[in-house]
Amino acid sequence: MNPSTPLDRAHALMEGKPDNTQLRLRFFERLADCELFMLLTEEAKNDNLLPDFLSYEEAQFVLVFDSEERLSQFSGQVSPYAAISGRIIANMLAGQGIGIALNLDVAPSSFLLPAEGVDWLDNLIRQTPDELQAKPVVFSPPSDLSTDLLEALDQKLKTTCGLAKEVWLSSVEYEDGHKGLFLAVIDARPGSEGALVKAAHEAVTFSAEENLQFDVAFLNKTDKSLDIISRQGLRIELPEPEVPKTVVPQMPGGDPDKPPKLH
Repeated sequence: MNPSTPLDRAHALMEGKPDNTQLRLRFFERLADCELFMLLTEEAKNDNLLPDFLSYEEAQFVLVFDSEERLSQFSGQVSPYAAISGRIIANMLAGQGIGIALNLDVAPSSFLLPAEGVDWLDNLIRQTPDELQAKPVVFSPPSDLSTDLLEALDQKLKTTCGLAKEVWLSSVEYEDGHKGLFLAVIDARPGSEGALVKAAHEAVTFSAEENLQFDVAFLNKTDKSLDIISRQGLRIELPEPEVPKTVVPQMPGGDPDKPPKLH
């Protein structure tokens, strides 16, 4: 029997409490973040993919699995595939009327996501935060902080390994009187701001927090406000970057700006 995977566990939690929005969103966050193996009819050529489609009730689905072993178990033979993140697959399929068949018949997380669900997931991932021009005047220990949100931030920020030195979370009050949560990112690597903001924004989105003012700011280690933030706030640990490994040829879909083409 295949060992349990993060998608299996997230799916089981969602199925156990079908009315729990947070658990449902957590499953789709895992689906978007993890590497999936898409079954193809032939080897990819020049970033062009020919998926092996499943037809079910007059709808089409691409077949994806969260491990090579599960893909092989389903196909019963050595088959061509492309290893692509769930978010890129959703982006590729959005608007094409094609759904996702996950781990079909080979795992407890077997799941059919119809085309409408793919469009919804892609739209959720594509959401971007607004820019805010406001002056913070008071920092305090973080409040209105659910366990789900803290765990989501911790997990999502781990994916940004090497993009910043440290991160602090506090409550904030601005000059105009409005309040919220304040994520201070310290000494971010130049050019990484967009990825860090998106990661934090997705953590809030997928944790199902409502009416939450959540802001991200980028500070230098020498910024005077960091003294107050570090006394009042909560430090979120960032993993150390791994030692670079030998570069290998990139799989189709590895560049989110140049997703492979379906044919």
